[in-house]
Amino acid sequence: MKPVSTVEGRAIPLGLKNIDTDVIIPAHWLKTVSREGLGRGAFESIRQTPGNPFDVEDFAGAPILIAGDNFGCGSSREHAAWAMLDLGITAVIAPSFSDIFSGNAFKNGILTVALPQEQVDRLLEVAQDQPISIDLENQVVTTPFQDRFTFEIDPFRKRCLIEGLDEIGLTLASEGAITTHEETRGQALPWLDNPQKSEREAA
Repeated sequence: MKPVSTVEGRAIPLGLKNIDTDVIIPAHWLKTVSREGLGRGAFESIRQTPGNPFDVEDFAGAPILIAGDNFGCGSSREHAAWAMLDLGITAVIAPSFSDIFSGNAFKNGILTVALPQEQVDRLLEVAQDQPISIDLENQVVTTPFQDRFTFEIDPFRKRCLIEGLDEIGLTLASEGAITTHEETRGQALPWLDNPQKSEREAA
């Protein structure tokens, strides 16, 4: 997983509430098992509307999405996070998130930042023509106009995002301890690795 410490650049000013995972990636895109190409289907229904922010040239490749309350509600499809990453989005700012979406986003290296509605409204205004910066290390969102909004994040999630650790990475980080345990277990409890030998010795 790619480490995330600072996300900065243009932000797509979506602002809509209750964007569910079927809006993020419609069900007919779920037939694939590959993550590549899902960005083409991301926010498909919204992008069919003329003048939508996803098709504004200034927001092409924007790494930040600013959304409304309850972002990511609906079904638990992990494809939603995959589609957003394929679209180039690595951080989402909103007043609140669905717990399941937030978990899927975290596991795939997407930073979710929850801010009060009035601060999100300010960022939606700034995003129209200015970049936004998210500093995960210091847990602050800033703008060129000296706006400074702090946010909370679970310390474990923060560490994993900054170090780029997914579940496999976390396991490999403990490789030494796992190897030591396997060696000492084999010496202390040899029948776990060779139960037939233990039965012969017992006889």
